[in-house]
This record gives sequence, structure tokens and C-alpha cells, in this order.
Amino acid sequence: MRVLLTGGGTGGHVYPALAIADVIKRNVPDARIAFVGTKRGIENKLVPAEGYSLYHIEIQGIRRSLSLANLRTAYLVATSPRKARKIIEEFKPDLVIGTGGYVCWPLLRAASSMGIPSMVHESNALPGVAVRQLQKRVDVILTNFEETAQLLKATDKIVNVGNPLRRACGTVSREEARAKLGIPADKQFVILSFGGSLGAPRLNEAAIDVMRGYVTHHKEALHIHSGGSRQYPNAKELFDSYHLTEEQGAVLKEYIYEMPLYMAAADLVICRAGAMTLTELAVMGKPAILIPSPNVTDNHQYKNAKVLADGDAAILLEEKDLTAESICEAVRRVAENGSLRKQMSEKIRGFAREDAGRRIYEEITALLNKKS
Repeated sequence: MRVLLTGGGTGGHVYPALAIADVIKRNVPDARIAFVGTKRGIENKLVPAEGYSLYHIEIQGIRRSLSLANLRTAYLVATSPRKARKIIEEFKPDLVIGTGGYVCWPLLRAASSMGIPSMVHESNALPGVAVRQLQKRVDVILTNFEETAQLLKATDKIVNVGNPLRRACGTVSREEARAKLGIPADKQFVILSFGGSLGAPRLNEAAIDVMRGYVTHHKEALHIHSGGSRQYPNAKELFDSYHLTEEQGAVLKEYIYEMPLYMAAADLVICRAGAMTLTELAVMGKPAILIPSPNVTDNHQYKNAKVLADGDAAILLEEKDLTAESICEAVRRVAENGSLRKQMSEKIRGFAREDAGRRIYEEITALLNKKS
């Protein structure tokens, strides 16, 4: 089996593609897999680290405001499918799979025009522009949220499978994780917070507000926060200005490489509402305070978080409503109510599809058998 995977630019598109590659490799160990992305996306760091080849294609998204950059986008939209076709002719895939974002558009468009089996996986509740444009061309549309089907027209192609995850997620218990991380036994309530790999200023400020307003008054609490590689210096300056280095319950890190382990150890997670993060929280049954990024296409993180909040599976706190008082009150509400934590844990588990990998592979084999 030869498979081309595409979905780059952000971790929200790359990680599902890597997880699908894992699924294929587990079922077909000798499968040949390669990725297609841009030269500037995070895929250039993540994909080679997993041992996969990475082809490059030049494409960019459309700016929502008037911009000269859109003239270049129009040019790339016209020329990128031809370049994608050359990659396909060189690699000769049996199947092409995209995981959303503008990067996958030219490859899936070219694959469909060449009669090569194709599918796209949409992690978010609100389907992106690329997925909406490709829905008539691809053979199968895989979704994470059931609600996504209501926003697409090609309903006969949609299969709800959940979100694929890497194997490390959900394999370690809370107690095992705490032992591995060396968390003291007296720290009975552990908060984990992060704003993505690069960091988010408002999340950093909110985390430090929690450390100041809640953790310093509750010695049983431990709050671990990842400031992000780009925003860490500013977060550290703010952290130091409040003398939190002297507080044993407050830990600021630049980046957390073992996120599944830290998440397993946590009693409460404060984070954005990217689809992969929500899937990890669901699999682990973690109570969460979700602060969606307002700086994403179509405000899709809000839509993701709203689905969980409407199901009483998480607390939704929009950035425009984020204050030191509102975040501390939300933390207090969860920390001091064991029955609420239990309810949130049970509810969010209801959004987990632990058989997502199996279901995705079944759809892959069914499509290949149908096309053959």
C-alpha cells in the first residue's frame, strides 16, 4: 500500500495525519507513506522526526481582509494542482488522504481528477474552507464531530469516525503519571494549562492569574503551565514579577514535550479548543476549562468548545470575558466540587471515540476495495 498524506501549516492538521499514518503502519507494516506540505509549516519539524518523507508544494490561504497577498494566493490556486499532479505521478499512491487546511486542497483536487482514491478527515465541528470545496471531489469525508454532517452537502460521503490519536495518549493512569513526573503526594489537585506550542499571551496571563489568585491560597494545589516557545520570555517576566518562583505550587515551563503524561496527571486542564486537544481530553476523561482562540478561521475553536459545553462536558470561557476573577472563579468551581469533576469527566468521555483508528482503517480498506 502506498499512501500520500497531506495537511500542514498547524499541528491541528499535522497531528491527525501522523495519527492516520500510525493506523496504517499498525495494520500494514510495509506500507509506503509520504507527506505533502509547505516549506514553512510545522510539518517540516514533525514529519521528518517520525521518519517519513516530505514533499513540498507552494500554497497559502486567503486573507479575510483586502490584501495584495490574495493576488499571490489566486496565482497559487491556479498553479498548485499541476505541481501536486507531478508529486502524485512520482510517488504513485494507491490512496491520498487530507486532514484539512489549505495545504491539502491542491493534492486532493489533483488526485480526484486523476481517478486516485481520496478521502479527507475533518477534525473540527465546523468544516474548513478546503473541506467544503473538496466535498464533491473526494470519495469519502471522515468527521470527528457528528454535528459536522449538518454543515456539508455531500452527506452520502460522510462517515463519523472520531479523531485519530497517537498511541501514547490515554495509556498511563493518573497515579502512574504523577509518579513518573515526581509530583509530591501533598499536591492533591493538579492543574495543567497551555496555549499551544508557540504560546498565547492571554492564556499565559490567565494561568498566572490562577497561580496568584488560587494556587497561592491552596497549598494542596499544583499548577503547571507551558508558556510556549515564542511567548515564554514574556510569560517568565510576568511570572517573576509576581515572585511566583518562590511558590512551590506554581511551575512555569517553556514547552511540555511529554504532554500526554502531564495531561494524565492533571485533575483540571485549562487550554484552547483545538480538535486534537479536545479529543485527548475526552479519551482521558479530563475536566477542562476551554478558552477558544478567537484568531482562527471562522471561529471554529468556539464551535468545538460549544459542542462540549452544551453537553455539560466542559466549561467554556471566551477570551473576551476572560479576567483574573472569571478564570479563578471557574477554577474554584471545579476544584472545590468533586461531584462536578466526576460529572464533567463522565460527560467528556462520551465524546471520545477510542475505536477511531479501527474505523478509519476500515474506511480505507473499503474505499480501496471499491475502487479496485
